[in-house]
Amino acid sequence: MQNIENQTIKELARQCKTVEDIHDKLKEIFKDTLQEVFEAEIEQHLGYKKHSSQGDNTGNSRNGYSAKTLKTRFGNVEVDIPRDRNGEFEPQIIKKYERTSNQLEEQILAMYAKGMSTRDIEDHMKDIYGVEVSSAMVSKITDRILPMIAE
Repeated sequence: MQNIENQTIKELARQCKTVEDIHDKLKEIFKDTLQEVFEAEIEQHLGYKKHSSQGDNTGNSRNGYSAKTLKTRFGNVEVDIPRDRNGEFEPQIIKKYERTSNQLEEQILAMYAKGMSTRDIEDHMKDIYGVEVSSAMVSKITDRILPMIAE
């Protein structure tokens, strides 16, 4: 994992010429990461992957996206929040009416990178932050984001 991180950082460094370039890259990575987290959350909520036939005739399915502007430490970031037909989907990382990032996704990845199990992360998030994040959700988030990091 350390070697992949070093390669990724070196590749990003080659693409950046100024501090603003670095800031823009981090903002882009953050946005992409959030999008993947939202996709993992809607998968967990609905119980099937996007475009899967398992979703046919389930009574609830994906219903497009709602745009949202978040204020983050990287500046304003436009994200697309997935919706479900029944209006029951509630994102966990950033709630429906929140407009700021609370760095929970960074905490989840940091704990995972340090070798904590998904169950330990679930317990930690509940105890410290008061956020209900199932171990299955932690697994889905890390499964979706780790390939992005490897790129």
